[in-house]
Amino acid sequence: MLGRKTKNHRSLARKRGKPLGLLELVAIALGGMVGGGIFTILGISVSLIGVYTPVAIAIGGFIAALAAYSYIQLARYYEDEGATYSFFKKTFPKSHFAASLIGWCITFGYITTIALYAYTFASYAISGSAYADDVLVRKLVACGIITVFALINIWSVIGMGKIEDLMVYTKLVILVVISFVLINNSGTTIPTLISDTGPVSIYAILIAASLTFVAYEGFQLVIHATNEMEDPQKNIPRAIYIAIGLAIAIYVIIAFGALLAIPFGDIIENQEYALASGAGNILGHWGTDLVILGAVLATCSAISGTLFGASRLMAVIATDGYLPTPLAMRRNHIPVAAIIAMSVTAMLLIAVGNLRVILEFGSMTFMLVSFLMAVANFRIRDKTKSSTAATVLALIFLAGGGVLIAAYEFSFQPEQILFMAGLYVALMVGSFAYARLERRRAT
Repeated sequence: MLGRKTKNHRSLARKRGKPLGLLELVAIALGGMVGGGIFTILGISVSLIGVYTPVAIAIGGFIAALAAYSYIQLARYYEDEGATYSFFKKTFPKSHFAASLIGWCITFGYITTIALYAYTFASYAISGSAYADDVLVRKLVACGIITVFALINIWSVIGMGKIEDLMVYTKLVILVVISFVLINNSGTTIPTLISDTGPVSIYAILIAASLTFVAYEGFQLVIHATNEMEDPQKNIPRAIYIAIGLAIAIYVIIAFGALLAIPFGDIIENQEYALASGAGNILGHWGTDLVILGAVLATCSAISGTLFGASRLMAVIATDGYLPTPLAMRRNHIPVAAIIAMSVTAMLLIAVGNLRVILEFGSMTFMLVSFLMAVANFRIRDKTKSSTAATVLALIFLAGGGVLIAAYEFSFQPEQILFMAGLYVALMVGSFAYARLERRRAT
């Protein structure tokens, strides 16, 4: 049955053509990764391990590449735009609750990242105005940018792809230019920074690397575009690995530039504004404007890419009965209702505020979901023709990363553990209710 559906799907796909090529797919993955996350994790990582931040960022990228292996193998086997949700559901077909729970968790995780990117966009966009410290204006601007990209995603798949190309590749050029300018105008050296930082434990570096994982969240968005891409068997692995490699390079260069040009104290204190502050001190007003432009493009492309992929996931889950049925509605293959629902929910999160704790919840969630993808791939590794060693290595690193994040939160912000637990309970209740409904319909 699965084989017959896959063949029919491929036949229809060839007839109607595929608007998204490799460049668009790489742009979607980079758009999801190079967003607001790097501006937040930089300050956290520097506060933990100082000059060793680039090492942690590289390790975080290695963990992301390990996680991506299972996504890619499952994507090539199932060829389903539902990605995380559909892969787990098809690998464990007898458990309605498992399918519903992972669907709810990954969907809400995406919603939290959309809210974070929009909030970061607003913070940079108004940073040079008289309203820089006005929380209400910041939230209104954040909601406004979500509305803009919701309309763009509803408008056209091809239009979204071309706009995403422009934003992603422009922001990458800007961020690289900024980083090299900071490096060339550095006021110190790496040996000096190593001496100033002092001894740092491997444990601390691994904690920072685990926290960095959230900055690589987004590579899996490519899989949600399976029905709109050219040659999924070749382009999915190419797009994901190219995007992760570019993201690692960009993050490491940015980290080196910031460390060499900006005092540690300023990075830790300003965090999201550290690059703008550092560029302003070295290059003046135009340097600050260039950083703001790069940050705005980074967050815009992240909002667009995440909304594009995650809305298709939500539509698939709703079609299966684990979310309200109206969310499955599509117009010209575009999940309009899901795009609107995700946008409105992200705006509600922005209105509530306290996005820092929600971001950390998202980080834990994506680490957990990636672990479950590795579990699924391990179970059917013979069918996906996967390497047992690579899959087991991914399981070890992802499980260890989740434990390290929990340990960090418990040690420094124990109240956030309670908040995260409350969110997980809420997600479990909702997913359990819909799992029961679907089980009753099935029987």
